[in-house]
Amino acid sequence: FGLVYLVWGLRRAWRDRGHDHWHDHGDGSHRHGHTHHDDHRHVHQRPGAAVTPWVLFVVFVFGPCEPLIPLLMYPAARHSATGVAMVTAVFGLTTLATMLAMVLGARRGIALMPTAWAERYTHALAGGSILLCGLAIQFLGL
Repeated sequence: FGLVYLVWGLRRAWRDRGHDHWHDHGDGSHRHGHTHHDDHRHVHQRPGAAVTPWVLFVVFVFGPCEPLIPLLMYPAARHSATGVAMVTAVFGLTTLATMLAMVLGARRGIALMPTAWAERYTHALAGGSILLCGLAIQFLGL
């Protein structure tokens, strides 16, 4: 999957080389670039966040914490319902705090880096990451 996604991302990046157009408004004209393979948003429009629900879905479905839930809940359930509630609360709050800290830290760090060159290659980078993870699991036993 990672290899196919990497190749598709590289092909898409190659096809999405941009070019410029002039736009004339009543109060003046300006020039901005775009591609014909991505959706064309005018330079003054902000892209929507339609992908966010899917990202959250993937994180919660494929996250590394889900296998730990039965391992923590079963011993707590053997003792009392209060124990289950406490384990659930501590586990949930710790997970949320950790995820929030990691995302905010990564966002702050990435904001300091020049990433404009990588925007065209986001799919290829994601495919390469998946490919490397799959290879590490298969051949390094991770």
